[in-house]
Amino acid sequence: MTYANPDALVSTEWLADHLSAPDVRVVDASWFAPAQNRNAREEYDAEHIPGAVFFDIDEIADSNTVLPHMLPPAEKFSSKVRKLGLGNGNKIVVYDGTGFASAAARAWWMFRTFGHRDVSVLDGGFPKWLREGRPVEDLPPVPRTRHFVSHYNHLLVRDLDHVRANIETGREILIDARGSARFKGESPEPRPAKHLGHIPGSINVPFTDMIDDKTRCMLPADQLAARFATAGIEPKRPVTITCGSGVTACTVALALNLLGHEDVAIYDGSWAEWGNRDDTPIDQG
Repeated sequence: MTYANPDALVSTEWLADHLSAPDVRVVDASWFAPAQNRNAREEYDAEHIPGAVFFDIDEIADSNTVLPHMLPPAEKFSSKVRKLGLGNGNKIVVYDGTGFASAAARAWWMFRTFGHRDVSVLDGGFPKWLREGRPVEDLPPVPRTRHFVSHYNHLLVRDLDHVRANIETGREILIDARGSARFKGESPEPRPAKHLGHIPGSINVPFTDMIDDKTRCMLPADQLAARFATAGIEPKRPVTITCGSGVTACTVALALNLLGHEDVAIYDGSWAEWGNRDDTPIDQG
């Protein structure tokens, strides 16, 4: 079994061979949860893939909400990525510092949401690149701008009202990408939450189940398909994915996209929104 949409990933070999291609742009979208005690910007400044620009999901975000790294308005996204030299006609390759593809997958989803289809995630991320002894640099990127026109795709995004309505209609499968203990309400959330548990009717498919434990690369197509089949995910049904704050959900979205699922959306507010309200239904166990 092969990926239906293999272009959503690129290998380290492919990227090494195309680093100097004029239409390829490399993006470091590393992001770490507060408990990890790592500074993504400092790590980028210390070393990154040659030519990579730093994409900060907390900066390229909606500044008019208390919710973390929510999608920004289209004009803000366009302005920020233009200044990074990213735009129309570019092949964009995104990586992150964990190899889990979580923050990189978030950036991948953001570009697709704003209409840029030619974007891929580096399989295995920066850890694999380093293990293979490939080149790095600590130089800032050469300043350049690129024209970027946003075309917002609302089909890739869900908000609280959509998810609340779906509890009644059941039109979309709701996947929760958090770990099992958080899904069941048996362990605390990494960021403050008034309530623990999960959205009623959601199915737990942890994002870590998409990743090979040893290589930190995305699982082969047959293994991904088996994971979703075991969870009872029906191939033809539309899917919405949630997690803690809309980041790791994008790894599951990337996996589904690789398998050919196009009708996949992210609940951007995720548990950071749902779990901090008193008017949202919650299940546990």
